[in-house]
Amino acid sequence: MSTEESLQFAPPTLDEQERMVEAMLFSSTEPLSAEAMEKRMPTGSNAAEVLRRLERHYEGRGVALIRVAGKWAFRTASDLGFLLRSEETATKKLSRAAVETLSIIAYHQPVTRAEIEEVRGVAVSRGTLDLLLDMEWIRLGRRRESPGRPVTFVTTEGFLDHFGLDSTRDLPGLDELKAAGLLDAQPKGGFAVRDAPEEDEDDDTPEDDQADLF
Repeated sequence: MSTEESLQFAPPTLDEQERMVEAMLFSSTEPLSAEAMEKRMPTGSNAAEVLRRLERHYEGRGVALIRVAGKWAFRTASDLGFLLRSEETATKKLSRAAVETLSIIAYHQPVTRAEIEEVRGVAVSRGTLDLLLDMEWIRLGRRRESPGRPVTFVTTEGFLDHFGLDSTRDLPGLDELKAAGLLDAQPKGGFAVRDAPEEDEDDDTPEDDQADLF
């Protein structure tokens, strides 16, 4: 191959690749993986390296490049959240029951409805679980291999995205929750925060109709 032909097929410079990755991330409505972006880029591109460069470039700026469930997205800098207060006030706050239920699922997943009730010390209403399912913060996991084969609940990528987490291993620990005042009022069952759960790669959603599951 001649020098002219080699130049013709040379990969774009890193600066050019940065512009491509920025364009894809800013126009996407959901986080994107490095692999997905690289497939759209010219041969020889290195999306992973470009993402590392962009992550450093946006440090301390009004927007930050963060990992969400193993993918990448631009988000408003955490210390500038007060600027979005008008949008936040329009969002309906979760009830205490919903917050406690979501917390138990996040820290103890996969977990059944009976196990949630055991931790809370009170019954979990169908409406609370329906609300979290409708918000797409939780989903149905695989069934327990126990009598009755009860369905389990696990968190979703939408949950990780909303709270800016790369994985459930990034959930705050006991000391952080206490410092934030989130454990001042304990659930009646004595909700205990344990280490963040390991990622479950085999959480197949049951095939049964959702209405008959819990």
